[in-house]
Amino acid sequence: MTDVEFQIDNFMLYCTSKNLAKKTLASYEQSLKLFAQYLQREHNVDEVKRIQSGHIRHYIKYLRERGKYTVAVKESTKGINYPDHRTDYRKPISSTTIANYIRNIKVFFNYLHKVEREISKNPMETIETIKPERKVKQTLTNQEIKQLLHAFDVSTLHGYRNATITRLLFDTGMRVNECLSLLPEHIDFIHRSILITNAKNKQERFVYFSPTMTNELKRWLQYKDRYVQSNFVFPTTKGTKLEVRNFEYALRQVGQKIGVHIHPHLLRNNFAKYYILNGGDWFTLSRILGHSSVEVTQKAYLDFTDEEISKKYQKHSPLQHLEG
Repeated sequence: MTDVEFQIDNFMLYCTSKNLAKKTLASYEQSLKLFAQYLQREHNVDEVKRIQSGHIRHYIKYLRERGKYTVAVKESTKGINYPDHRTDYRKPISSTTIANYIRNIKVFFNYLHKVEREISKNPMETIETIKPERKVKQTLTNQEIKQLLHAFDVSTLHGYRNATITRLLFDTGMRVNECLSLLPEHIDFIHRSILITNAKNKQERFVYFSPTMTNELKRWLQYKDRYVQSNFVFPTTKGTKLEVRNFEYALRQVGQKIGVHIHPHLLRNNFAKYYILNGGDWFTLSRILGHSSVEVTQKAYLDFTDEEISKKYQKHSPLQHLEG
């Protein structure tokens, strides 16, 4: 094991002790191991103290040139995953992906410099920040949403369950994993609120549901309790917790039936969009979504069509309200 590999393993143990999300840990490990491979292969560098800013700049240049899926942490996986069969094989890596790689490497060097004091100078200090590309979020029309909500086969338990989950995600803006972890005691029908206990940032928060959703939730819980014994609000037919991937698959199948590409997070995106279009404010939306700041929310959800902006303007025209 080289010194760089040892320090990466040590860093991963440190991150694990901080109880970071598995997705974050996996992102750190992949980014750092690919970087370590590059350093040893291209520059014969295997000690953290020998890594310079120049090495990192050359790595950024290399990332821009190498193309997608051309390298792997373990070369043996290429014979399993067949990356060369992908339609986007060798296509340019996006600035967003490169920015994520460099951000992960920066966290690693901050750890080496400030926590472990393994290096006296941080080579990331002079590396320019890469601005990620902002992709326009896919949104659904009112008609597509209505089609989706009525496309489930509610004559079966799992179909009725998936339809209710879809409605609740669109009505509350919660994340799908938050929804599938719900227990009945998390729901307050008096105040029409739901306590989220497994938030992404590990901070509990409340989301809220409409009077329409109140009736639908009550009906679902009565139906569920007749046929399934489970602590979860949305269990499998066996009473166990419904896995995110299984709901994603069911939602995708319903979407294909009506000709709409759909995934759970798209429901959250559309909740945010229509909340603002219907007169909601950014501060309240940020609290509901569980974001760290209003700025984070605004950066994520500023995708409105010209027609939507025009309609919203007509509702809030300063002159029109002044003359009224």
